[in-house]
Order: sequence, then C-alpha cells, then structure tokens
Amino acid sequence: WDMAGRDRAVQGNLDPTILFAGIAEIRKAVEHILNLADATPGHIFNLGHGILPGTPVDHVIALVDMVHELSDRRDR
Repeated sequence: WDMAGRDRAVQGNLDPTILFAGIAEIRKAVEHILNLADATPGHIFNLGHGILPGTPVDHVIALVDMVHELSDRRDR
C-alpha cells in the first residue's frame, strides 16, 4: 500500500513455496500477512503466484481454512 495507496485493492503476498512447509509454518505466514494487512478494505489474500506442482492438497485446504478463520476474528 505504500506505493499504491490505501484506496486501492492489493492482492497476493504469500510465497507459494510455504505450502510445502508444515501446517504451523503456514499458519505463521498467514498470520503475518493478515497482521500486515490489518483488515484494510481491499486486501485480497492470495498466493504471490499460482499453486506449484506437487503442492500437498491438504495444505491448500488448510490455508483456505486458516484465512477464513483468522479473517473472521479480525472482522469482530
């Protein structure tokens, strides 16, 4: 947002290689990005690039669940 301004939507931020790490490391990365975004309107959580070949599907599912869970907490 420093370059684009807070009135613009920002998408991305998560390095897709983190999905090869353990669940605890993924959660830490998700929390870090959500803390940086600080519930700013227009933040679209996404990978910095697409899902890499061989990415564990259960890690992708866990990522989506984490984003929903942690985002819901911030909306309250």
